[in-house]
Amino acid sequence: MSGVTAARPATARGGAWGARSVTALAALFGVFLALPVLAIMVRALLLDGVFTSVAGSSALLSALALSLGTTAVSLVITVVVGLPLAFVLARRRFRGKWLVETLVDLPLVLPPSVAGLALLIVFGRRGLLGSTLDTVGIEIAFTTVAVILAQVFVSAPFFVRSARAGIAGVDRDLEDAARVDGASELALFRLVTVPLAGPALAAGLVMSWARAMGEFGATIMFAGSIAGRTQTLPLLVYSEFGGGDLDTSIAAAAILVLAAFGVLVAVRALHWGHVLDSRAIS
Repeated sequence: MSGVTAARPATARGGAWGARSVTALAALFGVFLALPVLAIMVRALLLDGVFTSVAGSSALLSALALSLGTTAVSLVITVVVGLPLAFVLARRRFRGKWLVETLVDLPLVLPPSVAGLALLIVFGRRGLLGSTLDTVGIEIAFTTVAVILAQVFVSAPFFVRSARAGIAGVDRDLEDAARVDGASELALFRLVTVPLAGPALAAGLVMSWARAMGEFGATIMFAGSIAGRTQTLPLLVYSEFGGGDLDTSIAAAAILVLAAFGVLVAVRALHWGHVLDSRAIS
């Protein structure tokens, strides 16, 4: 009959309610993840003269300088040691390879405090190598060197994993063509392999730097929190919060949030670039 609207099936109504429920849950979880970060940034912006107070805080500037300096050194060490390791893992087959890969990935799942304790047991004054190092006048624990070693230990796996995937994805035919043209293995690696794996290498570098920048547990266990010597930005956040200076703690936390946000944006951009490069090669 005309003018009579057919009833919608119960399954259709149920499906619509199900879709709305999933969307609502997703939105709720998104708010849960975003709200604490937004609260830090809003609180930092509402602080009276926040930029002036940050610029005038010697503790914050010292911690920021130390964080930037140590992460730069740890990143160089990670590349120098991690890139050859990633190449071997990507291109070579050998007995015990699975064990090496497991050991490389272990710091990713190891609690940071356990990592710091392990480093202290090895490099501390009473550690496995401590007496030998002490004999030649080298002290590592609770120094700036300890900060760098802790950062390398926890952050290097991010670079090695990304570099290994990038190198493994390079078209071997392009490398063979370069060999036919007379390229040496070193020139081949520098001019062909690294550029083609570049987006993955860059993403690994950014993630490794971000992990080093935010390192807390291993650093405080192995290097302590000595102002001007081992107190990085994450340690300053904890120290100032415990000491009652909430404004400085929030300002330092806001800097770390901005750094983390910038890193994630950069990594996403690098991944998009990797997709574009792959399509261009194919």
